[in-house]
Amino acid sequence: MTPLLSVDAVTFRYGKTLACDRIGFDLHPGEVLGIVGESGSGKTTLLNCLAGRLQPDSGTIRYTRANGEAVDIYRLGEAERRFLARTEWGFVHQTPRDGLRMGVTAGGNVGEPLMAVGNRHYENIRHEAASWLTKVEIDADRIDDRPTTFSGGMQQRLQIARNLVTGPRLVFMDEPTGGLDVSVQARLLDLVRGLVRDLNLSAILVTHDLAVARLLADRLMVMRRGRVVEHGLTDQVLDDPHDAYTQLLVSSVLQT
Repeated sequence: MTPLLSVDAVTFRYGKTLACDRIGFDLHPGEVLGIVGESGSGKTTLLNCLAGRLQPDSGTIRYTRANGEAVDIYRLGEAERRFLARTEWGFVHQTPRDGLRMGVTAGGNVGEPLMAVGNRHYENIRHEAASWLTKVEIDADRIDDRPTTFSGGMQQRLQIARNLVTGPRLVFMDEPTGGLDVSVQARLLDLVRGLVRDLNLSAILVTHDLAVARLLADRLMVMRRGRVVEHGLTDQVLDDPHDAYTQLLVSSVLQT
C-alpha cells in the first residue's frame, strides 16, 4: 500500500537546540499515529513540520494527494500548500480559540471551509453546517450562536466540525483534550474515535496523555530531546516498553 505520508530524516533546530533529529516514518491511509513525550521533546515541532507550518532544516515530507500524485510539501508553492491544508488536511489545535473565529457564529465557522473550497449556495452550506453540528453533539439550534457562548468542550467539538466538514484525508491533532475536565475529555475522545473510524481518517496525534494515545492511536512514537526513542504498535509500546525512557513514562502513569 502506498503511504499517505512518507517522512524521511526530518531535522529542525531552534538555534543550537535540536528539536527534531532525522525523524522518519510512513503513515498509511486510515491509520492513526500517536506521538508522545514530555514537554520539550519536540513532538509539537514535528507536528508543525508535518503540517506545513514550520519548514524543517533538512529532510523530506512527501504526501500522496487524492489524485494519486506524491508531492514533497516543501517543494510546493505557498499557495499550493495552503490549498492542500484547506482541502485534504485538517488541524485541530489544543486551544479551540486558535482554530475558530470567535466573532463568527457556529454555523459560519463550519460553513467557511465549505466556501473556501468553492461552495456558494447559502442554504446548502447552512444545511451541511447544521448536520455537522449534530455529528459533533452540538444542538443544531445553536447554529447562530457565537463560540464565545460555548463551553470549552463545545468549542473543541465545533473546531473538529470545522476541520472535518470538507472531508479531509489527513488530520493533525495537537493535544485535542488538553485543558478539559476529565469527564469532558472522555466524551470528546469517544466522539473523535467514532469519527476517525466512520470517516476512515488518517491522523497524527500529539499528546502527553498515554491514555489518550492508547484509545486513539494504532501506532505510537515516543520522543525525547528531539529523537524517536521507541516506535511500534500502541499496545506493544505501552505494555512492553523496551526503551528506558518509555518505561519511565509508563511507570509514572501507573503510579498516579
